[in-house]
Amino acid sequence: MVGMENTQIPKLTPKEVPLEAGNEQVSESVLIPKIGPKTDSVKKLQKRFPKWVLVACGALLLFLFYLGLSFFNIYRNAKVLGAEITNLSTEAKNQNLPGVKSQLTKVDSALIKLKGSLALVGWMKIVPYYGGFVSDVQHATNAGTHLIDATEVFLVAIEPYADIIGFGGGAEENAGDAAKTTEERLDFLVKSIPDLIPRADEISQKVLEVQKEIAEIDPERYPEKLGSKEVRAPLKEALAIFDEVAYFAINGKPLLEVSPYLLGIDSPRTYLVLFQNDKELRPTGGFMTAYSIMKVTKGKFEPVSSNDIYNLDSTYRPTVDAPEAFIKYLKGPYVASQKMRLRDMNWSPDFAESMKLFADEAESVGIRNIDGIIAVDTQLLVYLLNVLGPIGVSGYGNFSNEIVAECNCPQVIHELESFADIEGPIVWSENEPGKIVFAPPNYDNRKKIIGPLMNSILSNAFGQPKEKLPDLFEAAFKSLREKHVLFYLFEAEKQAAVESFEIAGRIQDFEGDYLHINDANLGGRKSNLYVTQEVSQEISVASDGSVEKTLTITYKNPAPYDGWLNSVLPNYVRVYVPKGSELVSSEGLEEKFDVYEEFGKSVFAGYFQLRPQGVAKVTFKYKLPFKAKSGLSLLIQKQPGTGSPLYTISMGKNEEEFFLTTDKELKLR
Repeated sequence: MVGMENTQIPKLTPKEVPLEAGNEQVSESVLIPKIGPKTDSVKKLQKRFPKWVLVACGALLLFLFYLGLSFFNIYRNAKVLGAEITNLSTEAKNQNLPGVKSQLTKVDSALIKLKGSLALVGWMKIVPYYGGFVSDVQHATNAGTHLIDATEVFLVAIEPYADIIGFGGGAEENAGDAAKTTEERLDFLVKSIPDLIPRADEISQKVLEVQKEIAEIDPERYPEKLGSKEVRAPLKEALAIFDEVAYFAINGKPLLEVSPYLLGIDSPRTYLVLFQNDKELRPTGGFMTAYSIMKVTKGKFEPVSSNDIYNLDSTYRPTVDAPEAFIKYLKGPYVASQKMRLRDMNWSPDFAESMKLFADEAESVGIRNIDGIIAVDTQLLVYLLNVLGPIGVSGYGNFSNEIVAECNCPQVIHELESFADIEGPIVWSENEPGKIVFAPPNYDNRKKIIGPLMNSILSNAFGQPKEKLPDLFEAAFKSLREKHVLFYLFEAEKQAAVESFEIAGRIQDFEGDYLHINDANLGGRKSNLYVTQEVSQEISVASDGSVEKTLTITYKNPAPYDGWLNSVLPNYVRVYVPKGSELVSSEGLEEKFDVYEEFGKSVFAGYFQLRPQGVAKVTFKYKLPFKAKSGLSLLIQKQPGTGSPLYTISMGKNEEEFFLTTDKELKLR
């Protein structure tokens, strides 16, 4: 290190460069250029995009960020709501009333958050096309709020009776309810009906609010599919289900109000119960094969007497002119006398009209001092036996829903058809009153079976443990909804109540398109046991809005002729359509009849025969008396006593397919 101190370091002297004239550069020692206030690239950008464009782009980016954040928030809240609804559904399926009440509160909270996030994009309702979807979502959430309110009221109302509809954790259960049988729980329910009526009014008002919001949602604006996932069809189905529930919530109140009357709470009631054989189909549900007088006191049903319809007819003096169809196709007693028999008086498709005639005429043979008429068919028995299981009837054996080979049908149907198998009427002696000159096989059993069978069903039902009550309610409700049980009451106010609940079998007035197909078996034995029906409607709308429809009804009887139940079906068909409809053509009928009007409808009628293992196809082409402006509303009314015929409705590119289990209203576009 010491040696280095003497080391000489050479001096570096910068080279002198002479300055030229005009050259302001002082020294080359500053090698870094001076940076000016603006770069060339910014200058170029300003030249290409004015300042306002840059501001607009910035605003757009902020707007897109706002939208993205808003929709992400909506998505997140919707996902939470969906999860809570799933949990609510699980609690409902588990029939856990406390769980449902708790989960409903969580759904309400999640819905409030979703509505808050939707408020940030509410202005988008004015945006063409997309605004419709935003509007639909807002209507749906508003409907959800009203629906939660209605459900909360409903849960409070039904809590004391929760076990009746299958829910656990109700007030009665928690209190150690001592009612162990169906009869005891029904007694409790009957006594509590007056307390339910105010709640029903509150629920119906809230459901009306839901209905108003739901009515604003248009499923037709949605695509049929997103990728492989169905969109439009499930939405339509959900809206249809709600409409049905809403209808009962709104129209059930009048029925609830007259329930004390119907159930004999204020005073005992007496009803004529008619048994309609739907396997021999007639306009109101089936051939009237037998009847019973039933007394109801404080909700308890007691059969008083039962008899065969032919016995009632034997004492009746006919006075009413028979329809031409009876004289021409049914023949039998109408060859000798062209006056209607009591057993055939359900010829009108409107149950109330048929029963008014029947009640007026039956009064002359001792059917009086009754409060109304209840008609039931064999399907009610099938539904009840599904719950009760096999039952025994003293002196007649056991009845069940087991499918038997003799008819490939439930055993109870086979046995009842055996008892009902009568060839011709009972002939009574003119000289010796009460003496039978001729009686078909089984006529006596047919008369006697009704009372014991009813007693067995009622005693079995009332004796069931209360756990079976929800299933019994479901069987009864299903029978009512599918028109296997119909009511006709003599007091106008009570009749209006059953009509509002659509259990009166009325032909309805309707503003729009309408369809009711009514078939009558005129002497084809019990072949409706095997006959199926399929219906298709092709609707064509012209550019001016005029509508032409092609209605095709396909009847099939796949079973062979057996000489007992199944034979040739002589079928008289009537098709009810909007009044003023113009029939263009009809095919497949052996005989056609002039178009006429009834119940404010135009009626196309005809006759054909369907053979065992055969197919018959009937087609009506007609024009509606009005034009379709923004779509078409269609009401289809089901014939009582029928099963669930398959319907296919096509209009343009849209097609709907469903099984008609009850009356159905469609909105077509």
